[in-house]
Amino acid sequence: MTSPTLSRVHLLILSGGLLLLGGCANRMGYVNHVQPDLAPAPSERQADKTSKPMFLDLIRQMQQQGAYYASLANIDAYRQKYGNSPELSRLQADALRATGQGDAAKDLYQTLLHGDQAGAAWHGLGLIAASRKQNAEAENALAKAVQLEPVNVDYLGDLGYQRLCAGQIANAHEPLAKAAELSPGNVRAVSNLVLWMLLDNDFVQADAAMQRANLPGPAREQVQRLAAQLRITSSAAAPAVAVSQRSSPTAASATDAQGSQSPALRGDGVPESMLERFGATSHASEAQP
Repeated sequence: MTSPTLSRVHLLILSGGLLLLGGCANRMGYVNHVQPDLAPAPSERQADKTSKPMFLDLIRQMQQQGAYYASLANIDAYRQKYGNSPELSRLQADALRATGQGDAAKDLYQTLLHGDQAGAAWHGLGLIAASRKQNAEAENALAKAVQLEPVNVDYLGDLGYQRLCAGQIANAHEPLAKAAELSPGNVRAVSNLVLWMLLDNDFVQADAAMQRANLPGPAREQVQRLAAQLRITSSAAAPAVAVSQRSSPTAASATDAQGSQSPALRGDGVPESMLERFGATSHASEAQP
């Protein structure tokens, strides 16, 4: 049954194509962004490091572009020059998780659970648990992240996607609908909601939503393929038991036991999985700085 909420959501598509949550069977879904060109040229990077705020912003940019190993090196350099901070520790934990060092990332996140980085820390712990198919732990951590930051679209989307992967279709609706209404132009939020419609067997509404978003044929096929994957894994598992998690975007990426994510299908304008943003894509982007 179609919710009134869904009909009000304006499903928009951003340039660059549809960003889908990764297949649960691989990584832990959650949309990854298409990697843009790595930002500053060497001379510009040196200039950026001359001030504390710009140096920290450079580290953020590196992670946004998937250069997690480079960010780790710069985190060490920043700490030597300016000292430590909760945000720097969280950035380091994110980079450790993204480069397959899940245990080290987990330890660092746990030191941040009682400060201004608590929401991000719970989110990171949720992603690690999801990548390891620890569905109860993932649900708990992601729910705490949402509780601390109730209007964070990424956290809402990741919680909803985790529930889809765990076969909790009805429970996934609320966080996904909230994310889509809070940010109707967010491709990840829109993609997750369309996926929910398909898994809820509301094919008419899902098709209408994709048409309104002007999704290209290949992108629609990817969404439908992911929905079919989730149905198969859900039916193969015991009732109410979580589906295996995915590491890559829409088509396929697998996250290893350390919480990193393997590269997923990124073709046809459909990037990798959602819950990362988290991880393995760093390897590919590092290869092409």
